[in-house]
Amino acid sequence: MKIYFVSLGCDKNLADSEEMLGILNRAGYEFTDDSAEAEIIIVNSCCFIGDAMEESINTVLELASMKTEGRCLALLVTGCLAERYREEIFKEMPEVDGIVGTRSWDHIPEAIASALRGKRAEEFHGLARMPKPSANRVITTGGYYAYLKIAEGCDRRCTYCVIPYVRGNYTSVPMEELVAQAECMAEKGVSELILVAQETTRYGVDLYGKKMLPELLKRLTAISGVHWIRILYCYPEEITDELIATIAAEEKICHYLDIPVQHASDAVLKRMGRHTTGDEIREILTKIRDKIPDIAIRTTLMTGFPGETEEDHEQMMAFVDEMEFDRLGVFEFSPQEGTPAYGMPQQVPEDTSATRRREIMELQQEIAFEKAERNAGRVLEVLVEGKLTGEEVYVGRTYMDCPDVDGNVFFTSDRELLSGEYVKVRIREGSGYDLVGEEQEQDPL
Repeated sequence: MKIYFVSLGCDKNLADSEEMLGILNRAGYEFTDDSAEAEIIIVNSCCFIGDAMEESINTVLELASMKTEGRCLALLVTGCLAERYREEIFKEMPEVDGIVGTRSWDHIPEAIASALRGKRAEEFHGLARMPKPSANRVITTGGYYAYLKIAEGCDRRCTYCVIPYVRGNYTSVPMEELVAQAECMAEKGVSELILVAQETTRYGVDLYGKKMLPELLKRLTAISGVHWIRILYCYPEEITDELIATIAAEEKICHYLDIPVQHASDAVLKRMGRHTTGDEIREILTKIRDKIPDIAIRTTLMTGFPGETEEDHEQMMAFVDEMEFDRLGVFEFSPQEGTPAYGMPQQVPEDTSATRRREIMELQQEIAFEKAERNAGRVLEVLVEGKLTGEEVYVGRTYMDCPDVDGNVFFTSDRELLSGEYVKVRIREGSGYDLVGEEQEQDPL
C-alpha cells in the first residue's frame, strides 16, 4: 500500500517523521508524493504557536478530501497536535481515522492496521518513554546533512510554551544509541550532523548526572565521514566553559551556536520564566566570542509578550544593536491554552507586537547586510547544495549557515561539482543575507 506523508513544524518533528518512514519502509509500505494515489495519509503535526496549529489543521482538512476524491482509506494524525488535542481531533474532524502521540511514533504500524480495520486507532503510550532510534531511519534532507535528535521534552516550563505538555519532561537519548545512529547516517553519506533537542546543552543530566554534551561531541567527531557538526537550541545559562573549549578545539564542530534568548528586558524575562537577566546574557555571549572569535551566533526573540512595554521594546532594540547577532529571528507572542502566559494581564495588541517585530527585523537587516559585506576577501569552506537552474552558478552553505533558516553562498566554478562536496570559495561580496564568490583554485598535486 502507498503512503503519502506530510511532516510539519520543526526539525525535531522531522526527525520523528524520518523514524516513522523508516519503520514503515521496513514494514513493506511504499511512498508516493501524490496524495490522490495514496491509500494511507499521515500528517505529523505541530501546535507550538497559533500559526503552526492552524497550518496543521488546514493540512489535515485539505487531505481529508482524498477520502472521497482519491484512494485514501485511512487518514492519521501524529505529533504535537495529536498529543495535545486527542479527544478534540476525533470530535471535530471525524475524517481522521487514527492518532499517534509524540512519544509513540514507533507504534505507527499498529495505528495504521487498526485504522484499516475500521477501528478508531489511538496509540498513546505515555510521555515517560523514549522510543529507540533506528538504523533504518529514512533521511529526507538530501542525503548529506541530517538532524540528530539527542533528547526529547523539556523541564523548563517557560510560561508561554506548550512543549512540556505535549513532549514530556527532558529525556536524553543514551549516548551509545546516538553514536550508533550517527555512524549509520555517515555510512549513508551524511557528512553534516545537526544536533537538536528542545535544549541541547543539558544533554545527559537525567541519564548520567551531569552535562555530557562535550563528551557526546567528542564521540561524534571520531566518526569517519562526519565533516561538520552543528549545535542548535542552546540555553545561554547552560553553556559551560567545557562546552566552549570543546567547540574551539574540535575542528569538525562548526563555530556556530543557536542560542534562543527570547528577550533582553529583565522584567519580561522574569515573566517568561526564563533563568537569565539581560546582563547575564551579554556576559555569556561576550565570553563565547572572546574564546571563539569567528563564532556565528544565531538567536530568537519574541515581541508582544504580556506586559511588554515600549521601554522593554527599546531595551531589546538596544540589545540587538549592541550584540550584533550574525543571525536572528523574531516571533510574535502566540497565546497558548493551558500555559500561564495565556491568562496573563496586559496582553499586547497584535498590531503592536507586529510593529515591534518589524522594527527589530529592520535593525537586524542592517546588521546582517553589513556583516555579509565584511566577508569580502575571505576564503570559506562551502558545502555544495546544488546548482541554479539554467545558470552556471552553484549554491551552498558555510559553517555560518544552518539549512532552511540562514543564508546561502552563490558561487562559480571552473569544474563540475556534486551536491554534498566541500569546496573552498573566495567571497567577492555580500548580497543581502547571502554571499557571492568563486571557487578557490585547487592546490596542484
